[in-house]
Amino acid sequence: MKLLIDENLSRKLVARLSDLFPGSNHVTDVALEESPDAAVWEYAKASGFTILTADADFFELATTLGPPPKVLWLRRWGHPTRDAEGALRRAAIRIAQFESDPELGFLVIDKE
Repeated sequence: MKLLIDENLSRKLVARLSDLFPGSNHVTDVALEESPDAAVWEYAKASGFTILTADADFFELATTLGPPPKVLWLRRWGHPTRDAEGALRRAAIRIAQFESDPELGFLVIDKE
């Protein structure tokens, strides 16, 4: 799974998570900063990315439109980058199961 990391999360996550999610990008890497959510959604869909976000708008798109793309939502997130990295690493098995199920469009991850 490769992630398209939304602008509400640090671009540092690309490097920090490269062992788990090779080929990931931040929206700034693909010239989508400050783009409408629909443009990010369409890019992720066309390019085979899962969207990683702290934005409820992508959750709403996932529930309305369904996959692809899939959405990893860090719900109610206002934590440092290291906490986001830790939460994603702790959820790695859940994320792998989520990835393999074509019916699931989103996975909610809360800080533990």
